[in-house]
Amino acid sequence: MAKTATRSTKLLVVKLADIGDLLLITPALTRLRQALPDATIHVLTTAHSIPVLAETGLIETLIPFDKFAFDRPLDALRPGNIRAALALARQLRRENYDAVLILHHLTTPFGALKHAMLALSTGAPHRAGLDNGRGWFLNVTVPDGGFGMVHEAAYWLRVVEAMLGEHTESRFTPDDYPLRAGITDADRTWASGALPPHSDGPRIAIHTGSGGYSLARRWSPEAFAHAADTLHKQLNAQIVIVGGPDDDAGRAISAMQHRPVDLVGRTTLGQLAAALATCDLFIGADSGVMHLATAAGTRVVAIFGPSNADAWGPWAPADRAVIVRSAPLCSPCSYVLHTVGQREGCPARTCMKLITPEHVVAAAKQLLNGEHPTIAPVLTADTSRSRPRILGIPLDPITWDDLRNILSNWMTDDRPRQICTVNPEFVMVAQRDIHFYNILNRADLCAADGIGLLWAAQRQGTRLPDRITGSDGLPRIAAWAAEAGWRLFLLGAAEGVAAKAAELLRARHPGLQIVGVHAGSPAAEEEDDIVAMINQSGADILFVAYGAPRQDKWIARNLPRLNVKVAMGVGGAIDFVAGVQRRAPAGWQRLGLEWLYRLIQEPWRWRRMLRLPRFVLVVLRRGPRGPAAFVGPGTAHSENKIGK
Repeated sequence: MAKTATRSTKLLVVKLADIGDLLLITPALTRLRQALPDATIHVLTTAHSIPVLAETGLIETLIPFDKFAFDRPLDALRPGNIRAALALARQLRRENYDAVLILHHLTTPFGALKHAMLALSTGAPHRAGLDNGRGWFLNVTVPDGGFGMVHEAAYWLRVVEAMLGEHTESRFTPDDYPLRAGITDADRTWASGALPPHSDGPRIAIHTGSGGYSLARRWSPEAFAHAADTLHKQLNAQIVIVGGPDDDAGRAISAMQHRPVDLVGRTTLGQLAAALATCDLFIGADSGVMHLATAAGTRVVAIFGPSNADAWGPWAPADRAVIVRSAPLCSPCSYVLHTVGQREGCPARTCMKLITPEHVVAAAKQLLNGEHPTIAPVLTADTSRSRPRILGIPLDPITWDDLRNILSNWMTDDRPRQICTVNPEFVMVAQRDIHFYNILNRADLCAADGIGLLWAAQRQGTRLPDRITGSDGLPRIAAWAAEAGWRLFLLGAAEGVAAKAAELLRARHPGLQIVGVHAGSPAAEEEDDIVAMINQSGADILFVAYGAPRQDKWIARNLPRLNVKVAMGVGGAIDFVAGVQRRAPAGWQRLGLEWLYRLIQEPWRWRRMLRLPRFVLVVLRRGPRGPAAFVGPGTAHSENKIGK
């Protein structure tokens, strides 16, 4: 589409979203208005989000659409919803749009179908959007690299540029294209009357909620209270609590030692934006209110856990916002790659618990002092090195000697490391479990445990020099530990099994220090006590035997607060060492038939073993090619981009 336009040029922008996501398209609308000043721009969005754009001056018309009536295929087939959809289609057709811009990821097949029907019903000759393999109905496309490959606001700017025929994505910064929210003079007048005069300290807004979409994003009300009290005491800050009645604000206010200004449930969106604009700082979790504060020009401390900060962090200049996150290797777990992932996080919510009030207070002080924030994640994964991949899972081409050298080097490091042993069964589990998939991609080392992986690597033209199995890893590392003085902790075997394994390992390797054993479980309510026990033991290496993927998930979410140097999942290896489970004879091991021997011993495992022929079939179907993307449900053909 040409960059110039006449007054008759008419565009439809589709963004069926809540407040925060709608605010993130305002840079794209600004770019549209800049390039096509005389065009008519309509936005199709949800009714409750309309006030966000109503007073921005960026568009002419807002068209409400009840997206919740079409969230599921069965909902869309209800007679009333069918009539509403047909009426909307007729309305859109009558507008004679020149172009329609779909500002959505086509994450699910049904979602892609909905947006295809909307786009095609307009009859617009130009249909622009992101393409992840489901954009068959688009004729102006931008590659979708997955959630977090670039910020959401930058994605929508790219779509606009593609529609305009431009290629200037490098200039997409919050400085040039900030978020915008509609604030009227009446809103500003209300805010000036509703808020008490400024004290000699800063005015700080705090939002304790996260919207209704995912409660897993919420920080604890007690932690908010602690941070608020600290800032009030140390800076004489005026604390303003904002949000809605379902945001846990009451719990936070009750826990505070001083009385804040309470605006909870007392504002319209415009009034809330006006109130936020008077504040020196905003503190809150990932939410629409956080984006509203950014749009109002307020400095922002954003608290992130399970959600993807690379996608939905504050769209603000670097000196105006800071993201505080604990960053265990399992975070983010929602909206990663091309999938929804774990929208509700995990029951433990360890990533949020690891963020302390002290972290947030430190970030707030730096922003208020005009400093560039230096709050860093407690732990980050090193994903920079190139590794062979089998169906998207990285594998380190190492030998046993390499592993020993790696462990020796890690013993001198300050940060803990995670080792995952991977076999074909786990690779197939990861194709359906995006959380496990991400952990394997973010782990410090993934060892090939299974002859099928060696075959698959060879088929795609790479080489894995050895099998590094969990069953062999535990006794071998124990032998090295006895020589080097490394201290071990055994976690997760059945009651008494870990103690028996420890006894036999000590007898086999005199001088071996096993400083702790514990049965336990990966349950969320147990992990705080288990972590404390491990840390008190002074262990250097932690072996976890919960079985994959539970053991790997437990390690990933707790690694930042473990004082060990290395944590490794070993599955049933402790059972083999303790003698409660018989291991395949050496000949079966050499042939890579341990799985068959175990199936004979435990016929009930046959359903799990079906993953092995499925693995072979998938590898054969993909052919001898390079790195693969996540191939589970809701994915597309784009290459994997983990650890952005």
